[in-house]
Amino acid sequence: MIHVITGTDTEVGKTVSTAVLAARALQLGQSVAIYKPAQTGVQDQEPGDAQDAARWLGHPERLTASEGVRLAEPMAPADAALCAGLDPVLALPSLDNHVQRIRELAARHDAVLVEGAGGLLVELTAQGQNIADLAATLSAELVVVARPDLGTLNHSALTLEACLARGFDRGTLLLGSYPAQPSVLHARNLDNLRQLAAGRGWHFAGALPANLVADPAGSRGALHRAAGSLEWRQAAAPVTAT
Repeated sequence: MIHVITGTDTEVGKTVSTAVLAARALQLGQSVAIYKPAQTGVQDQEPGDAQDAARWLGHPERLTASEGVRLAEPMAPADAALCAGLDPVLALPSLDNHVQRIRELAARHDAVLVEGAGGLLVELTAQGQNIADLAATLSAELVVVARPDLGTLNHSALTLEACLARGFDRGTLLLGSYPAQPSVLHARNLDNLRQLAAGRGWHFAGALPANLVADPAGSRGALHRAAGSLEWRQAAAPVTAT
């Protein structure tokens, strides 16, 4: 099964959510691959999001982590390539290249988790294709990660509307970082996001606690506990490109 994880914005908890999904697959006895199509904002020798997720989980043998391309500037892939003095057409993998790599991973693993850059419509390729196009081409299960804070209802509604317009009439909405002491606003947003998902035929899996990986020594256990606490459902019918 291929899951594509995106967010309503940047810094919403996509990488932690990806690690939790990996923990869930590992609990089911599955082998897992995490693939980051475009890793921006890190230098050559620094760990990226996929490597961070593997490290938090203790580098289990049944988990592999890889990237499509890496660029230093923390911005959309095409802009990051331009800022590095590169031609995006040459520097960025094509959609077909990403699809090939992911299918190769799927042939060797039970589950593949593809973590996008930024939000649903951030362009991954020089031709303007985005994570939604990649998910549709792969017939993948889409997971949208949202924030619990002010503004999340509009961002989440817009993202789900875009998903539905592209044929993703089912998927999973997940809160990526829910505070231990939620305010009234957080509590209302939690309930409103649940209703938002249900009203659009999507599944709401719940909320991940904030600071799951704040303690490096305890991150593996925290991620596995979180994986067991969420309300997962069976995979939806695949979405095909239109």
